[in-house]
Parts: sequence; C-alpha cells; structure tokens
Amino acid sequence: MSYAPVGSELHEKQLQGLPSGTGEFGGAVLRAQATILSRQGLSESASALAVELARTLFCTRVSVGIKDGHQVKIQGTSEVRDVDERLDAAATVRAAMHEALDQSLAICFPSPGHRYPAISIAHAALVRAVGGHVCTVVIVGTKVPVGAITLERDSPAFSTAEIGLCEDIASFSGPILEIKQQLELALWRRLWVDFHGSVVKSGRAGMAIAIAAGMALILLTLVPVGYRVSAPARLEGSVQRVIVAAADGFLQQANVRAGDSVTEGQVLAELATQDLLLERHRRESELKQHENAYQAAQANKDRAQMVISQSRAGEAQAMLSLAESQIERARIQAPFDGIVIKGDLSQTLGSPVQRGEVLLTIAPNNSFRLIVEVDESDIASIRPGQAGELALSAVPERALKFKTRRVIPFAASSDSRNYFEVEAVLDEQTGSLRPGLSGIARINVDKRTVWWIATHRLQNWARLSLWSWGW
Repeated sequence: MSYAPVGSELHEKQLQGLPSGTGEFGGAVLRAQATILSRQGLSESASALAVELARTLFCTRVSVGIKDGHQVKIQGTSEVRDVDERLDAAATVRAAMHEALDQSLAICFPSPGHRYPAISIAHAALVRAVGGHVCTVVIVGTKVPVGAITLERDSPAFSTAEIGLCEDIASFSGPILEIKQQLELALWRRLWVDFHGSVVKSGRAGMAIAIAAGMALILLTLVPVGYRVSAPARLEGSVQRVIVAAADGFLQQANVRAGDSVTEGQVLAELATQDLLLERHRRESELKQHENAYQAAQANKDRAQMVISQSRAGEAQAMLSLAESQIERARIQAPFDGIVIKGDLSQTLGSPVQRGEVLLTIAPNNSFRLIVEVDESDIASIRPGQAGELALSAVPERALKFKTRRVIPFAASSDSRNYFEVEAVLDEQTGSLRPGLSGIARINVDKRTVWWIATHRLQNWARLSLWSWGW
C-alpha cells in the first residue's frame, strides 16, 4: 500500500495515524534499506535513497550528502542529473546540511511551531533560492553523524510524522552508507579513520603514541631495508688513445680541439715537414751515389767494393724509409671515431714539440666506463657484480643503471679524503652521454637495519677514537 497524494485528507490521516517504525512507515524504512543494499557504490546507493524518499514524500528534489573530513559532499540526488558541486545551488544545499549537522538537529523551514527552535539561516537562503519548503535530517552512522538528507518540495510544509519518518530512514540507512563510504576509501585513509576513531577520540592518545613509538623502534632496529653506498662518479671513454708527436719539429696546423668529434683517418694536426723533406732528399742522393758505386764496382769486377757499396746503399735506403715515415707521421690522424677530450693546439701554432710529447687525447663517443670514487670507509662493502644507479649532473632526472666490474686496489686522495676507484659498466648507452660527465652513483650493497644505516659512521668513528686512546 502506497501513500496518498501529499495534501490530501487520506495522506494526512496515514501520516498522523501510524506510529514511526510500524505499518506504512516501517514499510518505507525497509524499502529504503533494501534500495541502498541493492546498489554497489556509495554514489549509486545515495542516489537510489534520494529517489526513494522523493517518491515516498512527493518531493521536488532530495539530496544526500556524506561527510568527507570536515566537508560535506553531495553523493546523490533524486534528479536525473547530479548537482554540480561548482554551482551556487550545490553550495546552498551543502550549507543547509552543515547547518543541521552542526546542531545535530532536523531543521525545517518554515519551521513548525511545535518543534525545538533551531538556527535556520542556510535553510532560509535555500528557500529564497528555490521556494517552497525545505527539511534537512541528520544521517547517523554507528557512532557519529556521517551526513545529511535535504528534502525540498513546493507544498505543504513537512509534518511531524514526515520528519520522524525521514529521521528513521536516515538512522537505519546511516550505518550502511558509512560502510560503503569506508569501502571506497584508500587503505591508508581507512587505517587512519580506524585509528582516529578507536584511539584518539576514545581518549587513549597516550597509549597510541607509546604503541607507535614501540613499533617505530622495532622497525628501526629489526626490519632490514636496502642499503646503498653513494659516491661521486665520472664517465670516461672505454678506450682512451693518447696522440703524441712522432718526431721533434714545429706545430704547423691544428684542425681540432677538445670537444670536437672526429672520424677514423681524419687529419687532426700537422707538423712542419721542411726539415724532413730535406732529410729525405739527402738520403735519396746518398742512395743514388751508393747504387752508382755498386754498379761501377760490378763492372770492374771489384768484389770488395761491391760489398761495401751494397752495404752503404742498404743503410741509405733504411734512412730514406725512416725519413718518409716521419714525413707521413707528421700528418697526425684519428685512430678511430670518437671525441677529443683533452688538448687544444690552436693556441700553440708554430711552437716546437718534442718526440713523445702528448698533443691530444681521444676517446670513443659511444662506449664508456664509469669510475666511482668510493670513500675508504665504505670500500669494504663493495664487490664486483653489484648493481647501482647513476644520476649525472647533466641529466639528473634520469637514472642510468650499471654494474661494478672491479675495484682498483690502491687509494687516491682528493679534497682531504681518501677514496678507491671502482670501475663499472653502464647497462645502456645513450646519445646524450659524453666522456668527462660527472654525477652521483649509488651502489646497492645488501639489507641493513635503519638504525645501522643511520649510526654506522658514528660507531666507526667511536671505535677508532677509543682505539687511538688505547682502550
């Protein structure tokens, strides 16, 4: 059996003649609960409840709001389209819900004269905006209010029986809506709500703090976490070739300088060859003389002179080959494709160079090795094969993975610190890398407790201090 139209004599008799929670009112409460339970999410359940209340009480609009922290969010309405939270109408409805929640009262405007007086400023503003009559009841969860229901209709005013029905429906629906809201929360928010409700609000904050401190102490001292050693690092070419002067001379031409890319066979620099050309001409003349002397001795059948001339010709030929080789090596060429990482000869043109003097240093631009400068206090934890990550100053947003290959067994000093160089190889090569780039490397060592990670340096310092004091 359904209700008669609002305002009719039969409808008034139905509302006034049935006690709350029995008969038709009890059926309305059960229908509201069944409607909520048949829906999956919080928004669907709230919308279904709003539609059921609008149908039962002949309202033009019913809005269901649920508390989210200190704010109320409209989760469902009886209208086809949900209320836009950004519009003034939604703000006015939320203000009415807040007004009822703050006073923990059901508020109607215009207010029936027989009800307890309540502040209804927000409800009066809502009536001025939409007209008719407005009533808001509080949704009570398992322990505390969880939301509110705002009902709007043109006429007549909400009766005491209708307000009681709405309160009963809100009371029975509150725990269900509260559970649905908690199921949609993230795990960390659910844990916080449980903690806040069971500990903080119950006055056991001191016990909670003690428990939290104990758990933190256990985590610090017993639970292992990943331990990584951080150290400065730099990129080097996997092969570095030093270009030296093949003979004494003067620098005549420089075609590249540090930072330039080069290809195999490209002429990098040239030495002056005037002296070498004269030396070659002299050796050619000597060779010709000795060959002529050999032919003359052969014609005269002078075997002794033939042997002497042949020996001198061979010596002249060797010296000529040396001169030609020096002339060829005066044109300094790149041994492979790469990049010049050291040397700028453009500022020293015409200056003398000595044989074996370093002119340029070249490294390949697509093959690198990583040098990690691990502090001596951490070197005992480093072994070949450990994985790590590198953040370069040039590209700090991208971490490059690497693996350690070997530990160089002698220490180096720089900036008042001793460190060991650990050679590593990158897992991937990118076009943005250049020899000489620097950054910070982190090597994954093993699992250690947070307490050990935070205090091991202090412990080592204390041990050394006690040892130095003779203890």
